Amino acid sequence: MRVSIRNSVLAPLLFVFASLISISGKATHLRAGEITMERLSCTGLTFRITITVYTNTGSDIKFGEGLLDFGDGSEPHRTPIVENTLRPDLGPGVAIVTYSINHTFAGPGKYVVSYLEPNRNAGILNMINSVETTFYIETAINIDPILGCSNTPKLLVPPIDKACTGAAWFHNPGAFDPDGDSVSFEFAIPKKEKGQFVNGYRDPNAQEFYGGVGINFGMANENQDGPPTFEIDSRTGTITWDAPGSPGEYNIAFLIKEWRKIQGTWVQLGYVTRDMQIIVEDCDNQRPELDVPADICVEAGTIINQDIFGSDPDLDSVKIEAFSQIFGIQPSPATFTPNPPKFQSTSPPDQAILNFNWETTCEHIKDQPYQVVFKISDKSKSGPSLASFKTWNIRVVGPAPVWVDAQVDLGSRATDLQWEPYVCGNAERIDIWRRVDQFTFTPPECVTGMPDFLGYTKIAQVGADETTYRDSNGGKGLAPGASYCYRLVAIFPLPGGGESYVSQEICIPPILADAPVITQVTVDRTSTSDGQITVKWLPPFDVDPVQFPPPYTYEVLRAEGFSSALQITKPHPGRLTDLTFVDTPLNTEEIVYNYRVIAFDANDTRVDTSFTASSVRLEAASEFEQISLAWAADVPWSNQTQDYPRHLIFRGPSGSTESQLVLIDSVNVNESQFNYTDAGQFQDTPLVDTEIYCYRVMTRGAYGNPEIDEPLINFSQIICAQPNDDEAPCTPQLEIIARDCNEFITSTSCDLQTFSNTLQWRRPEDPVCRADIRSYNIYVANRLGDPFEIYATNVRDTFFIDSNLP
Repeated sequence: MRVSIRNSVLAPLLFVFASLISISGKATHLRAGEITMERLSCTGLTFRITITVYTNTGSDIKFGEGLLDFGDGSEPHRTPIVENTLRPDLGPGVAIVTYSINHTFAGPGKYVVSYLEPNRNAGILNMINSVETTFYIETAINIDPILGCSNTPKLLVPPIDKACTGAAWFHNPGAFDPDGDSVSFEFAIPKKEKGQFVNGYRDPNAQEFYGGVGINFGMANENQDGPPTFEIDSRTGTITWDAPGSPGEYNIAFLIKEWRKIQGTWVQLGYVTRDMQIIVEDCDNQRPELDVPADICVEAGTIINQDIFGSDPDLDSVKIEAFSQIFGIQPSPATFTPNPPKFQSTSPPDQAILNFNWETTCEHIKDQPYQVVFKISDKSKSGPSLASFKTWNIRVVGPAPVWVDAQVDLGSRATDLQWEPYVCGNAERIDIWRRVDQFTFTPPECVTGMPDFLGYTKIAQVGADETTYRDSNGGKGLAPGASYCYRLVAIFPLPGGGESYVSQEICIPPILADAPVITQVTVDRTSTSDGQITVKWLPPFDVDPVQFPPPYTYEVLRAEGFSSALQITKPHPGRLTDLTFVDTPLNTEEIVYNYRVIAFDANDTRVDTSFTASSVRLEAASEFEQISLAWAADVPWSNQTQDYPRHLIFRGPSGSTESQLVLIDSVNVNESQFNYTDAGQFQDTPLVDTEIYCYRVMTRGAYGNPEIDEPLINFSQIICAQPNDDEAPCTPQLEIIARDCNEFITSTSCDLQTFSNTLQWRRPEDPVCRADIRSYNIYVANRLGDPFEIYATNVRDTFFIDSNLP
């Protein structure tokens, strides 16, 4: 339902119209516009700059003699006078002008290109004295070799639109980025020159535009159940004004921001400012409606054929238009019929239809969806044409790579992988992923790449034209006793980017257990001086007993950290005949320990060494009314399995021992990874911010080997934390282990090309400070006086080796 104000405002409108006629000869010609830029070559710095403006043909003034400022300190360019081109499809009195010029920037940098010309057309309601207000638009670019080559977004839908009082109004600029970058939208205030807004700007839904014509502002939306709203969808760019009040002309402005993902972080490349005009009339027309399908995701090679339907409540004839970059994309552009669009009857049994057709190809693959903006406008019998917009998102993704075979090289503990040539020649690379133990998964529609919850680790990437890879685990060989599985993902080049569906899983039989197989490194007792860890392993049960006759004896080696081989010690002085070793006393409260086991046969011949396995390290972070936990371990088995997905969370008050902690929850690590937040879920009792809570985690894992019992159970150390603890930890005391230069030169080979620095620090002596520290961040500066930047995070040891220095 809508409100007509035709009778109530007849006299004021007559005065306004008379006023407009009296000033029609003045400088009242600029309605709307924007600046777009196209980089002519990625190897140069020359851009083609295009000014597009929409003018009032009721004025004698032509576009031109304004100042185009390139934003680089060079002399502004004065534009020539350019004739209008009438746009009767946008209504009477509207024309378009485009003017282009090439400009070469001196070097990389951020530039704001702007255009200033007097004046705006008269009578714009939501600013003061528009006829004496200059028209100003600007566009920003960032020329940076690191960010890559870029062009500004383009806009396909003209910025002149009609609206009716009391009827919700919609508009979409049909914006896209030609490079495949992402765009976002936000409102801005129209400007009269650089850095200066027009005088007296008000949003079109300001109260004065309703009360002055007798409309109840509190019920001025289309449904008459709330105040009018004016908003823009930051993702689609659709602008909604629900609903206009006073008839007349309004100007608004908005930014189309361009974004590119650089090393996993979204970086803004620039923006285009569009200044647009809304012409509101008092009319009885009702808005036509579109029936657009739900957003879709298709694999490259799919043919999309879809009908778009239009209707009109007044049974007026309607025209359906489509705007998108894909209608000009090469190769294989999308098409629609009828083209050009035409008015179609909506009187039953007639139905307005636009047919959309697109045969997608590999060249269309990109990370973000394509937007197709549909516009329906009616041919009203009682006033101006009204329009509705809807956006249809189409994402084109890469097909999954297809496996051929995976073979184990038993002698070198390596896997030879082979897959079919990838069907999309424009892919940039193939990523190879690996995990221990199988994990069944078929990607649902539009879930591309490698999901985190599968527990895979990326081990390599090869060119998209490669079809083989040998996995030797960086030359160390694969872990004895473990069954490995692999998946592939195709990656497409930036800026469009995009990933394929993940391949099916291919698995190999367990690697021969011809070395000891560690199955447990569990923390029994937490202490800074009397901690205890139990280590268990299996004998080399696949070893050749003729070559290495039993019985076997074992040496256990220990080091600090998750996998470090530095400062290796032998915690037991002799050989062990058992398959269990209890290591004590240790500092399990603060230090992660890793172990490896060496087997010897009956002839005292060394058989082989197990893979390294670390203890589970639990970290706690104090947050508002809650405590967050995260845990990690570096082990040759998988702690993220399909059969045993839940890790257990234990908790107790300050001072609790391992046996005094109680089970409070479990977490599915295939959904939440190795994280848990205690917000008082246990017995529905909130945490108290004056209390200290202590935690311990039990992990469950598997080798994927039927000869090894599952699940593998391991406990972390106990860690304690207090909610709402925002006090910074104590400052560590840093030492640098300096080398004697003469000794280094005489003891080092002449062809050494890289060097290292070793940093070492002490934990605080104060036990409260010691207990408060979870990890360390390392900052570096290139030279004295330079600002420090983050270099390494989450370092849990008390030393750091900065290697591969030039």
